[in-house]
Amino acid sequence: MSLIIPAIKYEQCRSAIDWLCTVFGFEAHFIVEGPGDQVAHAQLTLGEHMIMVGSTDRSEFGVLNIPPGHVGGKVTTSLYVCVEDPDIRFAHIIAAGAEIAVALQEEDHGGKSFSCRDIEGHLWTFGSYNPWTQ
Repeated sequence: MSLIIPAIKYEQCRSAIDWLCTVFGFEAHFIVEGPGDQVAHAQLTLGEHMIMVGSTDRSEFGVLNIPPGHVGGKVTTSLYVCVEDPDIRFAHIIAAGAEIAVALQEEDHGGKSFSCRDIEGHLWTFGSYNPWTQ
């Protein structure tokens, strides 16, 4: 269990949840409906790990989050996901049509990794380097 859980806001959160599950392999663990087609809060799991997602909103916390599409695709934080199979993940994510930001490559510090953008431009890196085992 990780006690640091990334939280990401999406403009089209329901579509993002479907995409994250289909393309990255997450599973919907818990979803709290919001008004209209909004998602107030959702928890997605990937194995033993979790992220939290929700619809963009005008709440005190919500206004502090700007989707990458609003700032020219730039991000101030990205997510790194340790995987045992970066080659297989890369092939699956390419086949699903995700935008690759950095192609699959050997890293100087060990392992292989690649970076891609999700459906709304958030930057994700999948790699076999696990800093906990180094």
